[in-house]
Amino acid sequence: MKQPHAIILAGGRATRMGGGDKGLLPLGDTTLLDHVIDRIAPQVAGAALNANGDPARLARFGLPVLADPVEGFVGPLAGVLAGMDWAAQQGADTVVSVAADTPFFPCDLVPQLVLAAEGMDTPLALAATPDGRHPTFGLWPVALRDDLRAALTGGLRKVVQWTDAHGARTAMFPAEGDPFFNVNTPEDLAQAQARAG
Repeated sequence: MKQPHAIILAGGRATRMGGGDKGLLPLGDTTLLDHVIDRIAPQVAGAALNANGDPARLARFGLPVLADPVEGFVGPLAGVLAGMDWAAQQGADTVVSVAADTPFFPCDLVPQLVLAAEGMDTPLALAATPDGRHPTFGLWPVALRDDLRAALTGGLRKVVQWTDAHGARTAMFPAEGDPFFNVNTPEDLAQAQARAG
């Protein structure tokens, strides 16, 4: 398998944070998004951002900004599809998705997802900890992008409903340190600030 590309899912509306781009919230000396980019970049062949609205606000990150290819804020699968389409244009077989509001995800996320999907015709795997799956962190085969597009157009919204239908595997990560801790509220941001030290 070629090294995957990555799509950073930043297309949500951040309603619990009062709207705007959660990824641009400060964390330490930088932003949530800087932390996410620094963590994923060494693990992949290239990365893009999935975000809707004016891409200029994200220009300083120097990454392609991809809008949802399906209208109406239909959830993270639309961002995954944007990443699959972009990765296909880059000649990649797979794309890994990560969330822009989850700054402490594992530094071995990509190799573990690839390992979990080893031997599959269409490599598809989601990250998990003992308390459950983390469906915005996954390895997605670009070969299934038309299937996903059709599912989204047909009204599907739940990530695991689609991944289960395609026999997705799971890459298990230890729960210690809450690696998939995500920032949804001002309280979460304060906790992340303390953790980033």
